[in-house]
Amino acid sequence: MKKIVLFVFISSLFFGCSNKVENVEKSFYYWKSDPWSFSEKEKNTLTALNVKKLYIKYFEIDHDDVFGDFPISKTSLHIYEQNNLTIVPTVYIKNGIFKNTNAKRLDSLADNINFLINKYTKDKFERANPVTEFQMDCDWTLTTKDNYFYFLKKLKSISKKEISCTLRLYPYKYPEKMGIPPVDKATLMCYNLINPLENHSKNSILDESELESYLNKKRKYPIHLDIALPVYSWMQVYQNNKFSKVIYSDQKEIFESLKPIKPLWYEVTEDKVVDNFYLRVGDKIKYEKTTEENINRAIEIIKKNVVFDANTTVTLFHLDEEQLSNYNDETLSGFFTNFSK
Repeated sequence: MKKIVLFVFISSLFFGCSNKVENVEKSFYYWKSDPWSFSEKEKNTLTALNVKKLYIKYFEIDHDDVFGDFPISKTSLHIYEQNNLTIVPTVYIKNGIFKNTNAKRLDSLADNINFLINKYTKDKFERANPVTEFQMDCDWTLTTKDNYFYFLKKLKSISKKEISCTLRLYPYKYPEKMGIPPVDKATLMCYNLINPLENHSKNSILDESELESYLNKKRKYPIHLDIALPVYSWMQVYQNNKFSKVIYSDQKEIFESLKPIKPLWYEVTEDKVVDNFYLRVGDKIKYEKTTEENINRAIEIIKKNVVFDANTTVTLFHLDEEQLSNYNDETLSGFFTNFSK
């Protein structure tokens, strides 16, 4: 009886305490395609926070019935000087590519992605540290799981690199149903929790109640988990009550021509051209953003329920001068260090 009581006591200590990381590796995603180099603000942020790792979107993969699978949104970024950065080439692949396919196409896809990553690394990022990891970003589903997992195994075999992938909260919560991706590690994406076009009353980027519905008990995922958090905002434009566009830039300029109408929602008060898009009086905008307070509350939810390894990478999405202007360096630093408190 005493042994049982002692076991329950020790277990309550383990499961009741906050789960923290002993060593946090700081990282950013870099998701822009157009710039040739980091802005001074972005360079200064990396230096001030002592960030040495970047997940850079090299390109995306789309599909056409005539041309097959092909790359789009290819990065123009170059690293012109040695700055001790570790680059992780990241490729976004649309889930539909893994529908109605076959082993031959998947073998070709893995081979082409490996070739392009190596080419881009040599042409654009040779001044960074040698690449040792590729990350694949795909919102796989139950119907595409087998083909996606086959592709990941093939890419691992061809590239001889460490392979990681992004992991959404649904497959994290239901691994017995969704399977465990055959990779060396995964990055748990703790944002974009709700379809932004289906729920007009919630913040689709980071809704804490939605996060808690997935992270509702302490779990140890079968493979190593890293964590990604959002530090961005966007504006969803509705014209004649129909969705038209998402705007990421020039948000402060747009705000000068908005009036609030209800939580998260604004109305355009004067005509304005932004990012080659014409905003008209009466257009509605749903403005979603993250704040220091709700990110830190999300971190506490994550720490309480996700069992980490001692060394874990924490990645912020994403390294962008305008988006980062909403936070000071101390706040950004806190998003990293809070995982080890």
